[in-house]
Amino acid sequence: MTLSFGTDGVRGPAPEILSPLFVTCLAIAAREVLSADKWIIGRDTRESGSVLSGAMLGALQTEGRHTATDIGIVPTPVIAHLAKVERCAGAVVSASHNPWTDNGVKIFAPGGRKLHDQEQTNIEIRLQELLEDKSVTSSPVPSVRSHPDPITSWRESIYQALESRTLEGMRMVVDCANGAASDLAGPLFTELGAQVEIINAKPNGRNINENCGSTNPTQLKEAVLMSQADLGLAFDGDADRLVAIGSDGATIDGDRQICLFAKDLAERGQLRDRRVVITEMSNQGLREALHLADISTIEVPVGDRNILTELDAGRATLGGEQSGHIIFWDRATTGDGMLSGALLADLIVRAGRSSAELARDAMHQFPQVLVNVPVQEQTSELPAKIQEEIQVTERRLSDNGRVLVRQSGTEAVVRVMVEASEERLAQTEAQRLADLIQAAIG
Repeated sequence: MTLSFGTDGVRGPAPEILSPLFVTCLAIAAREVLSADKWIIGRDTRESGSVLSGAMLGALQTEGRHTATDIGIVPTPVIAHLAKVERCAGAVVSASHNPWTDNGVKIFAPGGRKLHDQEQTNIEIRLQELLEDKSVTSSPVPSVRSHPDPITSWRESIYQALESRTLEGMRMVVDCANGAASDLAGPLFTELGAQVEIINAKPNGRNINENCGSTNPTQLKEAVLMSQADLGLAFDGDADRLVAIGSDGATIDGDRQICLFAKDLAERGQLRDRRVVITEMSNQGLREALHLADISTIEVPVGDRNILTELDAGRATLGGEQSGHIIFWDRATTGDGMLSGALLADLIVRAGRSSAELARDAMHQFPQVLVNVPVQEQTSELPAKIQEEIQVTERRLSDNGRVLVRQSGTEAVVRVMVEASEERLAQTEAQRLADLIQAAIG
């Protein structure tokens, strides 16, 4: 099995498939295609991270004119920020929200931007050539170049985003997912003036995302209600996405965040062309709420790279996914969970209302059911019978719902999403399609 780029980098079981040799070849291919002589490398808290990042560092420093700096354990947006301000390329060894048994590599071109499609294709082609070249070997760098201060500049960029305002009076609980935010989130939000309770910030290499973080905020919900906090923030393993919990325990997902941010920025004259980039997974309620607020949308396929393409073209300055990847293009070149969390808390403080009220009033959420169907391997096209059944479901829902079935770009699963006027109908139709897919290719 050869790994390829998904919606957000390369991911797979480590070290069985995502091995030191694989990341060595990937590093060489990326260096050649991007013509980058200077690199910064970071990782999340996974057990396999240090070995894999060491292999990348070794590959990127094999020639005298190439330099690579080890940043250690940091959130993905820190690498993107440093790549932007230091005009170099960057890579993060992380599998984001995946379990600890997986790992991956996210690559940033010089300037901190995600790869363009052609760059990604060229890297994949060169990667395959290198993997077939038996002379290529993996060897860690003998001496690691460290960064003198990787955090300060990124942290100050978040302070600047609040325009000298503080979070005084805000009581929050922060779930670090036992990931890259574990040592940074508490000091950051405390310095911003909030009263902070930290949970799931004791990584051991194997507990990253385990029943916690943005993909499972149950513990966070309980902690928010128990402490009567104003807000809860949950990050994923590399802290580039945010899922929030309101003061009433309700989830504030990426759609509600986008709605809140878009309306707030528009009211303050800071939303370029009153336009937002969303994905095909975005809830219909978000589209309707933005339309009522005279804010237009650009819809793209799932994946923050697709959102970034529109932002990079100057068509908007705000975009995001339901999963919690929110991108403030005038503030960062990629999603940043802690930036989103700081701006959400700031919005709540300025509004003088509870997070529960703000989130509830932002939009009407259409019932939407998502079922992940494990499959043996990723497939680009579903069997004809399944496609026919999808059409049958679409006709059954008519104008009162929609269906989206797609292969995940980060995991070996097919995602089935059904949106309908009633939750029971959405659940029934989603499970029916999931069972058919499981029987056909599971």
